[in-house]
Amino acid sequence: MLDSDAVNERARTTIPWMLVVGSAILFVLVLYVIFGAYLPTKQRVALLEAELKQLYRREAELQTKLAQLDQRISLREKALTAERDELARRLGELQSQQLPSAKPR
Repeated sequence: MLDSDAVNERARTTIPWMLVVGSAILFVLVLYVIFGAYLPTKQRVALLEAELKQLYRREAELQTKLAQLDQRISLREKALTAERDELARRLGELQSQQLPSAKPR
């Protein structure tokens, strides 16, 4: 039924070496992409994310300090305004006290 020469001939066929070499090159390229480029890039991204978190934390601290300084400035301005108004009122009172006493002379 089966011709033994045909079976033997099929078993003896040579491996296409260009296909083997191409597969090996493809395998090396895939390994390079995974280990040579992807992993270091992933590590670099992790470092940059950590640095970004640190910068955001620092920005939040600076924003808090700025808000506190703005609040202090606002309170000082209110205090100075109140003190100026009080001095103006007292000056007005003193001037009104001195004006009537200067008229009788």
